[in-house]
Amino acid sequence: MLESSRLAAGNRRIEIHQIFYSDETRLLLDPGFIPLDNRGGRADWREYWPIRMFLFSRALKEDTLYGFFSPRFAQKTLLDSSVVNAFIASVPADTDVISFSPYFDQGAFHLNTFEQAATNHPDIWRVFESAVPYVAPGFDPHTLAMDSRSAIFCNYFVATPAFWRRWLLACEMLLGVAEGGNGELAALLNGPVPYGSTMVPAKVFVIERIASLLLATEPHWRAARFDPLSLPMSGSLVCPYPGELAMLDALKLAAIETGDAGYLELFERTRGALLDAAIEARRAVTQ
Repeated sequence: MLESSRLAAGNRRIEIHQIFYSDETRLLLDPGFIPLDNRGGRADWREYWPIRMFLFSRALKEDTLYGFFSPRFAQKTLLDSSVVNAFIASVPADTDVISFSPYFDQGAFHLNTFEQAATNHPDIWRVFESAVPYVAPGFDPHTLAMDSRSAIFCNYFVATPAFWRRWLLACEMLLGVAEGGNGELAALLNGPVPYGSTMVPAKVFVIERIASLLLATEPHWRAARFDPLSLPMSGSLVCPYPGELAMLDALKLAAIETGDAGYLELFERTRGALLDAAIEARRAVTQ
């Protein structure tokens, strides 16, 4: 076993790989994680490519939890490998997925991770509308609620081989469509989406949301999460209101657990009021 693996709850081992793309990004890696070289990978698939290549080339051990973090993990979460390993060791031994997702404001304020992406990239709705039913038939990205148990950003999660195999199956369905190049969904997946000063294929944004989609639509997976309120937020307009954000997250959780649509109606009213208050507060400061 590699030196960077650790024991988790129930004597399961932890094997977290950290991806790097260049000599510069290798310098960002946590020495407690295992370097995963993607210098020769396909840039159009971003982090999916090295994860995919690893999962296809290795026989995963059933007593091991696996994770694949980007080189900016410490920057985005302010966590290091010792904290990550200690938390994993503290969760129940039958946990399937353990997330270390930052940006609680983004997850709590939006109904789900698809709406969150569409807020920044409105044209991407067409991609999600086609891709989500393809992977999870019967589910609509416009109405699927996700609370902090399932909303994962940046692929910052550790999981069992069973979950990784399910995740890979879903991702490969999309890869097959995108690489085939035929039909509307292929065009949508390969279509460019603005990301900062560059353009990124839409499929990258879809793949990043597959773990969340599986957790939200397949309730047999047992998930745990590092306290999201202790991790950095995104800097959004609603960041200064953690209490209200926690209420939004709790309303979604209640809707999911009870099936009562009234909780989602209250969620919509509460987040509307929060946004109005945040805009007014910002206006008062800037005047």
